[in-house]
Formats: sequence, structure tokens, C-alpha cells
Amino acid sequence: MTTYELDDLGTTRILLPGDDDYTRASTVFARAGSPAIVVQPVDENEVAAAVDFARDNRFTLSVRGGGHSGGGYGTNDGGVVIDLSLLAAIDVLNDGIVRVGGGATWGAVAAALRDHDLAISSGDTSTVGVGGLTLGGGFGWMVREHGLALDQLVEARVVLADGDVVTANETDNADLFWALRGGGGNFGIVTSFTFRAHHLDGVVAGAIQFEPDDLATLLRGWRDVMREAPERLNTTFLWMPSFPGMQGGPQITVCFAGSDDEAADAAIAPLLELGAVTGNTVAATAYAEILAEAHAPDGVRMVNNNAFAAEFDDATINDLAGVFAKTPSSVLMIRYLRGAFNRVEPDATAFAYRDSEVLVISAAFFPPDAPDEAVAAYQSGWDSLLPHLQGLYGNFSMLTSDVATPLMYPPATLARLEAVKAELDPFNLFDQNHNIRPRAVDWR
Repeated sequence: MTTYELDDLGTTRILLPGDDDYTRASTVFARAGSPAIVVQPVDENEVAAAVDFARDNRFTLSVRGGGHSGGGYGTNDGGVVIDLSLLAAIDVLNDGIVRVGGGATWGAVAAALRDHDLAISSGDTSTVGVGGLTLGGGFGWMVREHGLALDQLVEARVVLADGDVVTANETDNADLFWALRGGGGNFGIVTSFTFRAHHLDGVVAGAIQFEPDDLATLLRGWRDVMREAPERLNTTFLWMPSFPGMQGGPQITVCFAGSDDEAADAAIAPLLELGAVTGNTVAATAYAEILAEAHAPDGVRMVNNNAFAAEFDDATINDLAGVFAKTPSSVLMIRYLRGAFNRVEPDATAFAYRDSEVLVISAAFFPPDAPDEAVAAYQSGWDSLLPHLQGLYGNFSMLTSDVATPLMYPPATLARLEAVKAELDPFNLFDQNHNIRPRAVDWR
């Protein structure tokens, strides 16, 4: 790379190998990259200049938002990384409208909204970036009451592959706006998101631990309670293996949206009757306090899977319990949905599988030298559950793009996304993601 080429970036802050902060800015949750250059823009015009630079010089281009990319897409080797961490402003506008920079994290958003008694149903992890989570979905602690994070998006400013900067909403660039909500980073770089926040003066949240008794019985009871629960109550069922210094077993993590202790107690009480309770940390707190930090497991080989279940019926539960009884080193996490998540029409956004009752997530941890047969046995158990399941949530997947993308979208949704991609990014500049390849398709 020559000095002349770097001059094309103007006054934009750049980092080269060996510079201070290069390592942080080129590293994401699951991968340490070695890009030729990291660009740190401070406004949308500098983002556009960086896009032009990468495109014109034929660099691989990655976009780093919060740096949480499970698939490692936020960095690369030998290319350009656009690090959005300096675009992290959070502005509370009128009537609960909040504008958030593309490099902000959800923990910062929750903290900024706390004094306004506002919240956006985001993910459950404070260090996750606003951009990646929103563009891919966004399951949070109010998904049953307000839907996904992307369901609360009302507008976005986007830098396209040709360097143009546009506004996308329901009326302007409507096809792009549709594709952004579930299509990931395939269509451009979002420099700012405008959300509709919701009044929230506190939550009642925590975890209820149970004796490790019959998993199937506990799952059926949890499902039955949630089918009757108010939408203000969100829960996740978690089965953890035992690790040195930590006792595993089943627990239900709960979040009741609001500071009405009486209503919260009434909603949560049926969960306490599901089995022998060994621990209970449920208490009133602020929403910002329940967003946890993410930690990558060290020194282990991790394999993960996820899929939706349209109906969490007894047959699914029985088979699930049978599989996990044979894989004691695996984690099982099930997020209960329905409510506002289901009420969004399936073609209203690019996020598919709106008919789902639950999202089932699994991860297994092995020593680095574990035989491939052990990993294959775990994967075989998961694969045996697939007749009960559908789709894939891309934000939780570490599968390669060629495997993940066809699972994430039904054929009609994928065809429409490919058509938008062909119009806006025909040469697939934005390909460091669960990639949607440009293809001229008459999806209508």
C-alpha cells in the first residue's frame, strides 16, 4: 500500500499493524484478525470514503460494530476493517424516539436511557453492538411485549456499496429498509439507527434454580406456564453442565418488565411451583443492570447449534430431554417467544420464522484435543432433533455462510433479499457476513 492510496482517506483516523489500538480494533469476540488497515471514521462521510477506498483498491471489507461477531466477520486478514467505535452517540429525541450511532453497544444504550425511564428491547448482553444485533434480529428481555430489536427500528442512515449515503424507512428506500431488518450487513453500513423506545421504570429479574430432576417434566411445566403468562414476563430455560467450582443443573431466568411488584409476583409465582427450588435471585432492579457481559470460553473447543420450533409440543420436549441426557457437557438454552414476536406479519421484515414458539440453542464444550468422534456424537444428537425444528438464528450461529444462509431464510424471503442485493451491491462488496449473494430474481 502506498502513501498516495492512504491519502485517499483524507483526515480519517487509520491504524496500521504495530500502531497503538490496532490489536483491539482488529479483534472481535471469536477471532483476532490481521487487516492491512483499520479505519476509524467519525461521521458518515468518512465511512463513505472508507467504502470507496476499499472498493476501488479491491480490498476485502469488514465492518466492526461492537466486536461481538460470533462468526468472526468483523475482522479479516489483509483487508480493510471499518471500526465504527467512534460513531457511538446516543440521542434521546421527542416522544421516545432514540437515535443511536452504529458503533454503540447495548449496555451504553441502556445506561443512557435509564434516567429517561426508557428502554429498547435489545439483546441480553451489554457488550454486544447495536448494529450487528439489530440487523440480524435482536432477542431481548422484552421480545414478547415489543418484539425484536429490529421491530423497533423506524429509520436508518446507510452507506451503500457505491459510497452513496441514504435514509431508509417505511417510505424512503423501503426495499432497503425491509432488507436491513433481518438481512444483516449485506446491503450497506448503517451509521445511525433510529428506534422507538418504550417506557420502562424498572424490571423484576433474576434466576430460579431447581434440583436437577426430570428435564422433560420441568420443560413441559415451564412451557405450560409461559403459554398463559402475561407478555410482560419473558423467560429463558437454561440447563448448564457442571464445571469445576460451579454446580450445573436447570434454571429459569426471568424478566418482568415494570416496577409493579404485585403484578410481577403473580406472573412469576407459577414458575416457583415447577420443582424443588434450590436458589432464587429474582429481585427488582434496573433494566441496564440485567445486561451481562460476554465472555469467550478459554481453552476449549466449542460447537453450537440453534433452531426454532413452531410448536414446543410434548414430542419435541421428550426427544430434546433424551438427547441432552446423553451429552452432559452441553448447554441447553430455550427462549420462549410468542406475543409481539408472533404478531409481526412474516413478510413485513426479512426476519423469518415468526410462527415460532421457542428458540432452542445448544453449545457443547470439549478439550482442544477431544477426538472428532466425541464432537460427531454431540452433533448427531442435535441433528436427530431437526425434524421438530425449523430455520436458524444467524446472530447465534458460527456456521459458515454457505451453510447458514439457506437455513436462515425461507426460499421466498431469500429470493427477495437476493434481488435487493443485486440492485444495491451487485459486486458483493459487503460479503463478510452470512452472505446473501446478488442474483437477479423476480421475487414478486
